[in-house]
Amino acid sequence: MEREVDRVLAKFNTTQQNLESSIEDQIQQLERLQREISESGGDEATISPLQVALVKQAASKVTDCVTKIATEHRELHSSVSKVGKAVDRNFVADFDSTAREEVFSGPNKERLLVEVILQHFYRQGQLDISSTLAREAGVDELPEQREPFLEVNRIIDAIKDKNLEPALEWARANREALNLRGTTLKFSKSGVLQKSSLELRLHKLKFVELLRAGSKLAAITYARQNFPAFVEGEEREVQGLMCAVMYAGPGLADSPYGHLLDPSHWSDIGDLFLRDACALLGLSVESPLAVAVNAGCVALPALLKIKQAMQQRQVPGVWNTEKEELPIEIDLGGECRYHSVFACPILKQQVSDTNPPMRLTCGHVISRDALAKLSQGHKLKCPYCPVEQNPADARQIFF
Repeated sequence: MEREVDRVLAKFNTTQQNLESSIEDQIQQLERLQREISESGGDEATISPLQVALVKQAASKVTDCVTKIATEHRELHSSVSKVGKAVDRNFVADFDSTAREEVFSGPNKERLLVEVILQHFYRQGQLDISSTLAREAGVDELPEQREPFLEVNRIIDAIKDKNLEPALEWARANREALNLRGTTLKFSKSGVLQKSSLELRLHKLKFVELLRAGSKLAAITYARQNFPAFVEGEEREVQGLMCAVMYAGPGLADSPYGHLLDPSHWSDIGDLFLRDACALLGLSVESPLAVAVNAGCVALPALLKIKQAMQQRQVPGVWNTEKEELPIEIDLGGECRYHSVFACPILKQQVSDTNPPMRLTCGHVISRDALAKLSQGHKLKCPYCPVEQNPADARQIFF
């Protein structure tokens, strides 16, 4: 689609340049004809054969120019038509063929959908919109989710304004919970459980801001008060921070520690805080509604294509809406992979509770249905290696 539009824009520019050049040439041609007729003299009431020849020559050139412009215009119209065809081909207006309305039918399901939308607005800090939606949908708001996100959005806004105090207060209040979360657990080489990195990084940014302002004594005092609790496992980083004290002030930017002033540290700390805050709330970092919409946009072209192909070949039964599966595998990209999904390399189907993955004695894994189809009595030859084995020796594995 973008290639077609770029081609039309290039054609428009070329046609405009040629048109302006042609008009300028014709103006010069007519002015030259006027001068030649004036210089040839003669009676104004009559036209000499020479003047007739000059007029015919000029008229011929004008006609050729007009013909050339008309040809380019027709070619331009053809390019514009191709864009329209590309739009029709790539943007299908009818999405009903892939819709499953029963997924959202029923009062309970509709309420769940509204709650997902409300939670999305809570995450974005758009509380006015969430309140209006709840009122018009006739559902109660979710105070147990609304209140925590009020605090989260307040702290994120403070971080954007380079105010770390609200985030530090939150990190101190939730220190124990943060250190117990699986997403923030770290172990040193000695096997000792380390603390969450959020509070240390907040103190680090605060320390760097003091150095930026040239307050050496204040920075040292701040470090003595806050860094000792985080030294274990972070010795090198703390040592580097203390060495940066020598370059406090304007010289810090040009020092070996100039990377401490990188603006990306502020966006990183905001992302880290949001991740840890959502972990404590038992929620994903990304909005489930946003993930579902983005994944649907990526998958929709493939779904429309396979649906159209099935309708043309009159095989609608391939897409069984009773099962929570698609008729084809769609790659949504690495950012949409949240858990491991094993697909049988033989049957090209995702495993399920009724068709679990089976590990062969040689170490290769296939589905139970594939195992049954490949088995010949008490013999089975692995499809990936020449090892022969008894199908009964295969063991179910769990991901």
